[in-house]
Amino acid sequence: MKAQDLKNSILQLAVQGKLVPQDPSDEPAGELLERIREERAELIEQKKIRRPKGGESVIYREGNSWFERCGKSEPACIDDEIPFDIPESWEWARLETVTSYIQRGKSPRYSSIEKYPVVAQKCNQWSGFSLKLAKFIDPDTVASYAEERILRDGDLLWNSTGIGTLGRMAVYDSHVNKYGWAVADSHVTVIRTKESWLDFRFAYLYFAGPSVQLRIEDQASGSTKQKELAQETVRNYLIPIPPIEEQRLIVEKVNELMPLVEEYGRLEDAREKLDAELPDRLRKSVLQLAVEGKLVPQDPSDEPAGELLERIRGERGELVKQKKIRNPKGRESVIYREGGSWYERRGKSEPVCIDDEIPFDIPESWEWARLESLCRVIVDCPHSTPQYLANETGYIAIDTNCIDDRWHQTDGRNLSKESYESRVSKYVPQIGDIVFTREGSIGRSVILARENVCLGQRVMLMSTEPYALYNKYCQIVLSSAYAWLIYKKANVGTGVKHINVATVKSLLVPIPPLAEQRRIVEKVDQIMKLIGA
Repeated sequence: MKAQDLKNSILQLAVQGKLVPQDPSDEPAGELLERIREERAELIEQKKIRRPKGGESVIYREGNSWFERCGKSEPACIDDEIPFDIPESWEWARLETVTSYIQRGKSPRYSSIEKYPVVAQKCNQWSGFSLKLAKFIDPDTVASYAEERILRDGDLLWNSTGIGTLGRMAVYDSHVNKYGWAVADSHVTVIRTKESWLDFRFAYLYFAGPSVQLRIEDQASGSTKQKELAQETVRNYLIPIPPIEEQRLIVEKVNELMPLVEEYGRLEDAREKLDAELPDRLRKSVLQLAVEGKLVPQDPSDEPAGELLERIRGERGELVKQKKIRNPKGRESVIYREGGSWYERRGKSEPVCIDDEIPFDIPESWEWARLESLCRVIVDCPHSTPQYLANETGYIAIDTNCIDDRWHQTDGRNLSKESYESRVSKYVPQIGDIVFTREGSIGRSVILARENVCLGQRVMLMSTEPYALYNKYCQIVLSSAYAWLIYKKANVGTGVKHINVATVKSLLVPIPPLAEQRRIVEKVDQIMKLIGA
């Protein structure tokens, strides 16, 4: 059961007389109402309260039905209005007949002088009453407010207009009003009770409960854009009346239970948050386990990554001599293990210990290498905005908006053949190349699955050496928690944050044997399908 459903159940049980037992020694509600009617008659005679339109309502039970008599009119059966059964010692009454004041506020003349606050709908939240968002009345108009309009402790403040806010209620509390004075605006109805007639806290429980809140819009007038609860509708609301002592016991019981419901709600929110985050957490954990060599077992029959890299370095050396690829800046990186440490040598320079760069241990058959040493090419996007076209042309550009965080290409932006050719003059993207976002939504990647694609803005491209670094395994590394920590540290820029191409080129990549890279990719795909990530 949801926390809100549990709260609604408690409120409904409370106002149906099922939360606390009835005490036969309590004064029955019928006698309470009789005394209220006598006191109201005196107040009406003294013109301190208004006489109800159509005369005072008297509701009584006869047999299995409920009847209402207003003034001297004939009784009418109101069974179709009665929302639920109540105990024998309880009665039903119209709200107006058990309260001393029901009145909509009035539209004020506002002022920038923060002295006399006016309670608007936004001041009334289910979490409580607050004047943090209140506006203020022109001090010159304060004298025009009758004494009865000045809010008092225990006044029920009921939002009487709006969509979504209609029916929201709060209780006025002078302790949270540092101004010592407040009135309601025209969107709020003030309901005032007398302590010996109706406990305002019980009334609040009833009007906050599902029997009222689930039906309130049906009882309001207006359109789907604006609903309004007429003042007469509020006055004529039926409310169950327990004996006055039982009203107080009900309030105490609800107050005792609500902290438990709130705690239940916090646990529910935490669980729902965990449920929502779990696939992403699992995805991150799986990717990290993958790049640490902990997702699939190592196979001794696989060619060790060291031999693989040695062969690739030989092939790359030949390509450099033939001027088919460029030598990396600072010469080719060679990373090797010696004793318990890792060293890097570039060209003929002296080896340097890079233990402080190594983020985690890897299996014996694995090696570390710079990403640049594992790619045929790593290129940045042209630093210009292409001329995009509305119609499909067969040529598209990919930018950060076209790649989601699950390795999917979600879109592409059309451009002319001429624009496309100008953007691929240095390198023509191929099927299987990786496009990587380095600005804005950093760290997303996609493997190209079609031709005639070029780079839009804020992305870069890498073409991996297929016999050294499987492109799908490369994606796993680029998306791992390890890589994200590097992106976060390298995030630069005063406006939109970005990472430099040099940072990506120098990324240390844990290299398994090529066959193991493929097994890792297969296992990751299987797990991602299972967890829906």
